[in-house]
Amino acid sequence: MSLTQVYLGLGSNIERETHLCAGLDALAGLLVDMRCSAVFESQPVGIKSGPFFNLVVSGYTDLPLMELDRRLKFIEADNGRYAPDRKGLPLDIDVLLYGELVGNFDGLILPRAEILKNAFVLWPLSLMAPDRVHPEAGKPLAELWRDARIEQVLAPVGFEWQGQQLTSDVLL
Repeated sequence: MSLTQVYLGLGSNIERETHLCAGLDALAGLLVDMRCSAVFESQPVGIKSGPFFNLVVSGYTDLPLMELDRRLKFIEADNGRYAPDRKGLPLDIDVLLYGELVGNFDGLILPRAEILKNAFVLWPLSLMAPDRVHPEAGKPLAELWRDARIEQVLAPVGFEWQGQQLTSDVLL
């Protein structure tokens, strides 16, 4: 069984702690050696809503990309993502990086464009994997974050999941 390293972006703007913890619990059953970034609060991008909590998760999976994505959609659905009467975005989970894959896989484009566009993705990702080279930009994530000119404000928040502090050193 060969394992592929994946990076996932998670976000929630409705019952943020509850939904992120539920998402992390579900991901813990899918991923091996799962690690979590600190949690940050950000203003919404592209939608009108309350602020989001965001984080990045890394881990290893033996699932093919499309099967992993399918299971992520089930986790989102379990948290009300696709409910007809939902308000806001209870849980969003995106595949950011899947091994070294680059391209369009049945509409799933890797690496995910939001890595280079959104501070709430690039900053936690660069903290988790500073030396990882972005497969298209050709630069380490820490360098991409350092040179980024993204006009978004992130605020570290106190957050705990299963006894693990997912709080930025800025707050500790």
